[in-house]
Amino acid sequence: MAIDAELLLDRRALRRKLSFWRVVGIGALIVAVGTVGWRASGARGPFPAITPQIARISIDGFITGSEKTRELMKRVGDSSAVSGVIVSINSPGGTTTGSEELFRNLRQLAEKKPVVAFVDGTAASGAYITALAADHIVARETSLVGSIGVLFQYPDLSGLLDKVGVRVEEVKSSPLKAEPSGFHPTSPEARAALQAIVGDTYGWFKNLVAERRKMSPTELGAVSDGRVFSGRQSVTLKLVDETGGERTAVEWLERERKVAKDLPVRDWKPRGDRSFDLFSAASLLGLDGVAGRLRRTTEEAAGLAQGGLLALWRPGAAPTTP
Repeated sequence: MAIDAELLLDRRALRRKLSFWRVVGIGALIVAVGTVGWRASGARGPFPAITPQIARISIDGFITGSEKTRELMKRVGDSSAVSGVIVSINSPGGTTTGSEELFRNLRQLAEKKPVVAFVDGTAASGAYITALAADHIVARETSLVGSIGVLFQYPDLSGLLDKVGVRVEEVKSSPLKAEPSGFHPTSPEARAALQAIVGDTYGWFKNLVAERRKMSPTELGAVSDGRVFSGRQSVTLKLVDETGGERTAVEWLERERKVAKDLPVRDWKPRGDRSFDLFSAASLLGLDGVAGRLRRTTEEAAGLAQGGLLALWRPGAAPTTP
């Protein structure tokens, strides 16, 4: 009987332990599901979906069209917790179509929330188009702003092909079909056709600057020759509204758009933007600079492979004016 009593006590103790660990397991599962849920929402911080906040959207690297970014803008605009938006920019630009899409998405967001752009490094070419979508532009004094212009680049491999004895034959429906081609020098007619496209897009870019920044033809002419300017220069040239840091951008939202004071600034990211890759591995090894350069080079290569016009600033590249 003594043995049976001890066995009964052991079983009761075991049940209590199992019950305890079941409760712990269920609690951990609830926490995990909640964590996945708020991360999937695209924001970071405790209870970002319900906590009043200012949303931070970061635009960096090579700009291309992105459905994820469009969806992110919509979620931010529809969130009742977001009182204002800071678009933090550090980019040399990208494709003209991607920059145009980003501009239009931000303008749609600005119809729902006050938007301020903060140039945290570089806002050149297509990235400056992004900044133009904001209601107010703040830049660091030493940031780089501008590079208003359009670029179309393609290789001419004809000399190399001649040296190795390779010739590419073509049968075309018309002389300008599939031009320009890297297999032969560009004809004057093809170059003129490309120049017309570049000039038309360049005109669209300049008109956008003049409209959004309220510039006269003289003021526009002084800033639209493809150069970049410092943040300090950009204030005088009307490319940006004031110099300062992110706090300056927050203060503008509080002062001019009546956003509540001292709200936390939360990062919002596109869904599915947390994959582990080569760049993440480099960052974990403490090679943040290398990871950033690798990411920018890969994104730019992917964008160039798509072809088309570029609104991109690259030191040493061909001039960006038509």
